[in-house]
Amino acid sequence: MPLPDRDFDVTEVAVPWKLATEAGHRVVFATEEAAPPACDPLLITGVVFGLLGARPEPIALYRELEQDPAFRQPVRWRDVDATRFDALILAGGHAPGMRQYLGSPEVRALIKAFWPTGKPVGAICHGVLPLARAGVLSGRRTTCLPRYMERSAYLATFWRRGKYYRTYPTYVEDEVRAALAEPAHFERGPRTLSARGTRDDDAPAFVVEDGAYVSARWPGDAYLFARRLIAKL
Repeated sequence: MPLPDRDFDVTEVAVPWKLATEAGHRVVFATEEAAPPACDPLLITGVVFGLLGARPEPIALYRELEQDPAFRQPVRWRDVDATRFDALILAGGHAPGMRQYLGSPEVRALIKAFWPTGKPVGAICHGVLPLARAGVLSGRRTTCLPRYMERSAYLATFWRRGKYYRTYPTYVEDEVRAALAEPAHFERGPRTLSARGTRDDDAPAFVVEDGAYVSARWPGDAYLFARRLIAKL
């Protein structure tokens, strides 16, 4: 699981890590220079008025994750050997620190080395952007953070947080769509702004599976996303 040094999404990292480790897998984290990563702090405290952050269980899982030696001692992106791993997980996040990872040539190189192996790849929310930028999504079906979600979050918070929810001038959905072979290959999923899947209820969640590739829209899909990826493992 490659990550930026800071600002990744709490739920999209902690939930897949927890479910994968519970299933008996070992998760290896990677950052640009092996610096211990840190999540977007506003997702712990709340973006505005204590709201719009992660839910209590994912926060508790993140606090547990912070004590994991693999999380505290990541490897470097450029040292990851794609042949040594059984899956690749690309988490998301929208705060400015995410650009280090979303725009990294080293992360794109890792994707290009891993994708042809046919082993499971999971991407959630902004985590689909590195796949689009690596040029591997043509001919595949996918979802990602929908434009309406990104726009709604921005409009609700710009008065306090400015462009916090607009990682790039182009919406995530628009950039991902541009990387696909056919418009029909993008699946937005049911419209929602609040209902989230949980450990015990996948009803509000949505993922897209295309062969060994699993994609999801936002933190509300994280539990189902993790379960589907683990099933492929």
